[in-house]
Amino acid sequence: MGRAALLVLADGRFPAGGHAHSGGAEEAVKAGRITGAADLEAFCRGRLHTTGLVAAALAAAAAAGADPVALDAAADARTPSPALRLAARRLGRQLMRAARATWPGPELDTLAAEFPKGAHQPVVLGLTARAAGLGPEDAAYCAAYESVSGPATAVVRLLGLDPFEATAVLARLAPELDRVVDRATAAGAAATTAGPDILPAASAPLLEIGAQAHAAWPVRLFAS
Repeated sequence: MGRAALLVLADGRFPAGGHAHSGGAEEAVKAGRITGAADLEAFCRGRLHTTGLVAAALAAAAAAGADPVALDAAADARTPSPALRLAARRLGRQLMRAARATWPGPELDTLAAEFPKGAHQPVVLGLTARAAGLGPEDAAYCAAYESVSGPATAVVRLLGLDPFEATAVLARLAPELDRVVDRATAAGAAATTAGPDILPAASAPLLEIGAQAHAAWPVRLFAS
């Protein structure tokens, strides 16, 4: 199908449910850790090299043909926060619905039957890329970019940040995103033979703690 499918999958208007999630930015704004563009850039950089790397590697591995059930267990092991595990599975379920309608295929059907309440989103993303005729690197790019674009978009809404500033943050992070994708793609390829234990397990404890606090808020703008 070519790279046109990548544009469809990476488009923020693709109905995968990501617009309802801030990637931890809402809690960080309330805690005073994000107050402007400089803080947003630091937050996104940290997220890219931790949860972004992990998600990109899982997506790349799934797109490369690694066992998605084993990858889902690996995703669970790399997500200590129950709130983040729940969010990842909800996002996976929503992405699965969109993917099966857009690029129907037996691998997606099998994973949907295995996880009726949703598999982890990066695993679904990798299989979706595979169904769309895309490769592991494409899947990794989608996952890595989503890890920073989601918080950037959310902070525009949360703080009234100038969207030009938020976009500039993403542009400045582009070289680092390339490096993360290279690392994730290599790890994903290795996981097809060595198993998912070889995948990165970078941690972001403050995101995990913040997610648990955020989940307990009675009123919030974003689901996570």
